[in-house]
Amino acid sequence: MTADTSNNPGLTYSGTPLSEPLKNVRALSRQMVGHFVETVAPCRTLPGDAIHGDVTSITRLCLELAVSMLDGVDVPEKIRKLEDTAAQWAREGVPIDTIHHAIHEGFRLGFDLVVTSATNSYRRMRDGDEEMLLLRRGDYDNLIGGAKLVVDMLDTMTTAVSKAYVRELRSVVSEHHTAVHTLTSALLGGHPTSTMARECGIEIAEQYNVLALAIPAHPEEANPMVDGAVVARRKLRRIQAALATGHDGNTVLSLLSVDGGTLLIPTTDGDTDELDRLVTVLSQAAQVPITATVVTAGSHDIPAAADRAHQLLDMVHRLKLVRGLYRFDDIALEYQLTRPGPGREHLGTLLDPLDAHPELLETLQRHISNNLNRQRTAHALHIHTNTVDYRLKRIATLTGCDPTQASGLWYLRSALVARSYRQTHPV
Repeated sequence: MTADTSNNPGLTYSGTPLSEPLKNVRALSRQMVGHFVETVAPCRTLPGDAIHGDVTSITRLCLELAVSMLDGVDVPEKIRKLEDTAAQWAREGVPIDTIHHAIHEGFRLGFDLVVTSATNSYRRMRDGDEEMLLLRRGDYDNLIGGAKLVVDMLDTMTTAVSKAYVRELRSVVSEHHTAVHTLTSALLGGHPTSTMARECGIEIAEQYNVLALAIPAHPEEANPMVDGAVVARRKLRRIQAALATGHDGNTVLSLLSVDGGTLLIPTTDGDTDELDRLVTVLSQAAQVPITATVVTAGSHDIPAAADRAHQLLDMVHRLKLVRGLYRFDDIALEYQLTRPGPGREHLGTLLDPLDAHPELLETLQRHISNNLNRQRTAHALHIHTNTVDYRLKRIATLTGCDPTQASGLWYLRSALVARSYRQTHPV
């Protein structure tokens, strides 16, 4: 806990303030900075303007605070000044490890100066007047007090810098997040501006991959023993953290909630594999299998592309397709079948005979979504593969379309697509 030195009359040794060796702040700070450049690794890699600007400023402020704490004056004012400056360093991107290295190394040098000064004073008294030496026993108490104050000084400095730095950094991140959110909303709304882009430090690309994401609930969200909202928020934070580093350094614009949203990713060469990898990375971060659809569009066509991407995503859910990334080319036929008209209405009635046999309808849906893999379908339904074969034959008998034949399968798959849109609300 930091000691209160505001009413401290000041510590002395042999009548001289302990702070005396530190009071030539300007000259001493230049000397210390020269030492930092030679011995403190993070300082050696900083540009010259940072060395002569920020690092020198750090050193000078800490020296001023040390003098104030030793003298017992103006301590709160110096602390506020240090906090204000630390906030500025955070906004300008000065690394906090460099700040702390400079504080600790400067603190060590300053402490050596104070101890050396006190030691020399003691030697002069010892060689000069033994009686005077006895009268200076109070200096011992001041030295002990100074040693204790050393810990308080370092605590005060590091606490003030860390608290102000982190607070300002959070503010900067929040501002950037708000600006990016505004830019993303503008793109999705069809009216982005160059001013918004400059405020975010993000250049608007000519073309984007527009991804619609569906994020299922984490299993822990249904656990009555934990706070499901906290689990969901943690899931979302993991996804956002993965987005920050998961796409080859390109800026990913996003509007996400705990159950899904939209991503805008500038198009680049090799997007085909990269987008699949990104969805895999996000699924691993979320710890749930994410489903996504993607449509590519120019920056001015993003609203229509986003609408189409979410229509495709709705269709993927209705058809209960396996998780992963779907492109428009992958499901263009299914998309066309979902457009309103007499053809969709006719196909939608083809599976009506299965209404009385829900297990047959589920088997058909599973079998098609598993790409006609009998073993996978049997495993998913917890039945034998022979049972799958029996049910497929029953479907053929009831509907007149054989799912083991190409023509019959085409009609049944189309009927599933059309039937899914007879529901009044999207899944």
